[in-house]
Amino acid sequence: MAASLLPAGATHRLFTYTYEPETMPEGAMEFEQWATWRGGRTEAVGQDKYSRWDLRQELEYGVTDNYTVALYLNTKSESYVDSLGADYSKFSFEGISLENKYQVWNPAEHAVGLSLYLEPTFSGTEAELEQKIILGQRHGDWKWALNLSHATEWEENFEETVGELEVSFGIAKEFNARWSLGLEARVKSEIKEYSEWESTALNIGPTLTYRTEKWWAALTVLPQIRGWNHGGDSDGSRNLDLDHNERVQVRFIIGIDL
Repeated sequence: MAASLLPAGATHRLFTYTYEPETMPEGAMEFEQWATWRGGRTEAVGQDKYSRWDLRQELEYGVTDNYTVALYLNTKSESYVDSLGADYSKFSFEGISLENKYQVWNPAEHAVGLSLYLEPTFSGTEAELEQKIILGQRHGDWKWALNLSHATEWEENFEETVGELEVSFGIAKEFNARWSLGLEARVKSEIKEYSEWESTALNIGPTLTYRTEKWWAALTVLPQIRGWNHGGDSDGSRNLDLDHNERVQVRFIIGIDL
């Protein structure tokens, strides 16, 4: 099996949007650089030629074999042409996140692996609290993972609240000790003030991973397949939601063992 060819102690991800239930060994440390590009909104919503980069620097540490903690620094760069034809461009600091991941069932010892996840984020004027139930298992060279997620965002100096519900799923095949190829699917909904269902978007796309003894890299291309804007088609699209979501997302993560 491809898994048996991996270097001892190596850590890597097969997916970039879907978390796997494994945690880091006690005392292990890793640095990860995340880069997510989003594009494809329209002139109809006042964001023509839309482009956004989300950058995250992560330092991850295995507190115990079952508990991993990680610190993130988050930044965002956004640009588009507004409804008046003016160029908009802004770079902003999006706060600090503290990831907590606790493994309840080790997939090597149970039929299905299970981990619980909690991540608070604070930027001074906004905050977020995200929770996940992470399931997954390996079957030979194949591996799958399923995440059930909920998040609450406090925006506009904590005057607005948005709830997010998300289900993500990934399945991948490891072809050898270096390469794996798979598919990720993600359904995300936003609920304004927990009273108004604003949008739902379905994204599906391929994911590719390469790994060595000391570092690994993963890439996912996630186009929007179907979107629902529950407030009406203000974006001019009947089949996509380009008001709250983008036409395509691309995420690249590189991890380095320290």
